[in-house]
Amino acid sequence: MNTMGAAGLWEEATAKIAGFMFTCLMFNQIFPDFLRRYLESLKNKFVLYFFPNVEITFHEYSGSKHKISEAYSLIETYLSSKSPTHSNRIVGELVKKRESVVLTMDASEEIVDVFDGVEVKWFLKVNLPSSTTISWGPSCDMDKKCYVLSFHCKDRKVVTRTYLDYVMGEGREIAVRNRQQRIYTNNPSDNWWDYKKNLWSHAVFKHPTTFKSLALDSKFKEEIIDDLATFSKGKEYYEKAGKAWKRGYLLYGPPGTGKSTMIAAMANYLNYDIYDLELTAVGDNTELRKLASVIPSKSIVVIEDIDCSLDLSGKRGKKKEGGIRDGDPIVRKLKEEGQGGRESKVTLSGLLNFMDGLWSACAGERIIVVTTNHVEKLDPALIRRGRMDKHIELSYCGYKAFKVLAKNFLDIDSHDLFGTIRELLEQSHMSPADVAESLMHKTLSRDVETCLQNLIQALKNAKEDETLEGEEKGCEKEDGTIEDEEKGCEKEDGASEDEEKGCESEDGTSEDEEGCEKDDESCEGEEGSKKEDC
Repeated sequence: MNTMGAAGLWEEATAKIAGFMFTCLMFNQIFPDFLRRYLESLKNKFVLYFFPNVEITFHEYSGSKHKISEAYSLIETYLSSKSPTHSNRIVGELVKKRESVVLTMDASEEIVDVFDGVEVKWFLKVNLPSSTTISWGPSCDMDKKCYVLSFHCKDRKVVTRTYLDYVMGEGREIAVRNRQQRIYTNNPSDNWWDYKKNLWSHAVFKHPTTFKSLALDSKFKEEIIDDLATFSKGKEYYEKAGKAWKRGYLLYGPPGTGKSTMIAAMANYLNYDIYDLELTAVGDNTELRKLASVIPSKSIVVIEDIDCSLDLSGKRGKKKEGGIRDGDPIVRKLKEEGQGGRESKVTLSGLLNFMDGLWSACAGERIIVVTTNHVEKLDPALIRRGRMDKHIELSYCGYKAFKVLAKNFLDIDSHDLFGTIRELLEQSHMSPADVAESLMHKTLSRDVETCLQNLIQALKNAKEDETLEGEEKGCEKEDGTIEDEEKGCEKEDGASEDEEKGCESEDGTSEDEEGCEKDDESCEGEEGSKKEDC
């Protein structure tokens, strides 16, 4: 009986489900669209009557999976100012450059906010994995965060048209006040499989260098400062000219002349973040474009020692796949280590598109700085105007640069030994880094005269080394001259042999001429004999 009763119930349920599905199908076929829309609106009104709240969700990651949503970041910044007084469970974080702890709301916590008499509620939701799965790639069911804004349906216009703009504006102002200057470096692409793994890692950038402390001529520094200021305020000018709002700087010169220090001074002057691009950690051109797509505005993209990263000498036809130089094992090793044993396949064409192609305009107000010790090794297409708009040569330390360093390290403007140092600087080549090392105090006594004497001795040693190098080069030239003279003598000997051969050939010619004379005589004899016969 129980079995028969269960079977009967199952048949009855099946019949009802089939009838419901048939009714829905007939409803979709018979009733017109306008009637269906009317019934759906009635249903929505019925639901809103009992559940009048509207919810707007802001996901942590939207669009690019490796970049946190800007709206999410601004909301988080805005709510951090209200968390201490409106939340019971708070997350604290200590941020450098600030004495106080930054407090934010914890997961599943609620914050009530009031704007123009309208009450809204904010929630932080965390979507935990619903099941244990094994996946080789990112799972859509992974730990994700989102902010949820809840409000009454009658306040929809106020919230969507006014309140959200207010939240975004307040978030930007708070972010500017609490902003930390950062330096970023790109992560190896092997770690990009997780959506929460950002393409760039960062650290707080705190470098004391300014243009005032740079060991450069004052007029030269003013020229660079004026160029940077013009760029940072030139948004309308670039738009009017139809040009992407970016600018390229090429810094070149011997090692120790202050190229990296110049970049730090530029970042501090403009208050821009630095994105230090390590090309050996980039797999191919596609990954390079991904890195470019997430770099925001107000950034300085730096490629240091670019001649040591890729083959950019201009010999594009003699490259292996990936642009690695065949004869440079150091570059090959760096590329293999940067890609976990894989060789980087970034090409010169891909780098040019990164710097000056369509992807370079995805964010405005961006500066690209390239440094090199050997500018002559770079491909002309890389350093042409338009990509590298301003070329800045940083050479050896001169007297004006020395005076800046003396003021920075010794806090003096003049000294009796300055004249001697000036003469030695004109007679030798020393980088500003070496001069600064000689001027730096190495004892607690901080004796100025000792530091200057150390510099004088270092300059004398550098002068002697340069003299010895010049003599060695002179000896090499003399050896080369002797070799050239020996080669010349060999050529002269060869010429003498050729002359002798020529003389022999002339003798042979004269013998031939004698033979010709004999032939003529024989011809004359024959003619005479013919006449006698006649």
